Amino acid sequence: MRRIDDVILRPLLTEKATALADAENTFVFEVGSLATKIEIKEAVQQLFSVRVTDVRTMVVRGKNKRFGRHFGKRSNWKKALVTVAEGDTLDFYSGV
Repeated sequence: MRRIDDVILRPLLTEKATALADAENTFVFEVGSLATKIEIKEAVQQLFSVRVTDVRTMVVRGKNKRFGRHFGKRSNWKKALVTVAEGDTLDFYSGV
């Protein structure tokens, strides 16, 4: 099994992710590209002491960008939408 910090890279705190957390108790994370749904579920349960009911993943394709007069491509990355059980919640703002 991979280490937890190789599975969960960071939470994504956007307007859309905050709305999902409020409406559906679903939280969004950037995860390692080789992480599986089972590894993501176990890592979130260990890190935050919550019960995970569902994990959905997607690969976000990197955009084509211009760097001066040269063209390049940003790297692809993986996103996970993690739904936690009713009554459980994650608070990313407590340390701020």
